[in-house]
Amino acid sequence: MTLVENPSLFLASNSPRRQALLKQIGIRFEIVQIDLDESRLPSEPPESYVLRLALEKARAGQALLSSRHSLPVLAADTAVVIGDRILGKPADRTEAAAMMRTLSGRTHRVLSGIALVGERERQDISISHVRFRAVSGCEANAYWETGEPADKAGAYGIQGLGAVFVAELHGSFSGVVGLPLFETGELLAGAGIQVLGV
Repeated sequence: MTLVENPSLFLASNSPRRQALLKQIGIRFEIVQIDLDESRLPSEPPESYVLRLALEKARAGQALLSSRHSLPVLAADTAVVIGDRILGKPADRTEAAAMMRTLSGRTHRVLSGIALVGERERQDISISHVRFRAVSGCEANAYWETGEPADKAGAYGIQGLGAVFVAELHGSFSGVVGLPLFETGELLAGAGIQVLGV
């Protein structure tokens, strides 16, 4: 757990991208480490899945903190979805290449569920539509070699080199990165947490 002067909340995430996005809107926070089974339930719709996981992560963080802290816990979960199929983080080059073939020349959805657990529980979801241009096998292999796809849902990072594959984005850029800032700001403001110091 990091020590931050006058934090507004705890963030139940080790993602450097989520941490950077939260800092971007002026929120001071501490990290709470959680360990959670992120398996999808049978027949669970993708929207329900990301909302459930975000809430379970936030609840798990609050349970770890118990009564020692009165600050709320923020958590998020992001899924790359094509049809009803959720593309997680690739296990290896072969799986990453298969994901790129699936996304190539098509539109997919990126769902980011967020949850804030404090005196009450608040939730929201961001749904974005991303269209990929055609991606060749050589490009997919070269992209894997950069190391960027290995820890990314759907095997790409829109905030990095993966942006070259994105022909269109309808929705939230920050939501595709992993923490939708508009929805997060609304959740925080509803809980009385100042965003941007105002």
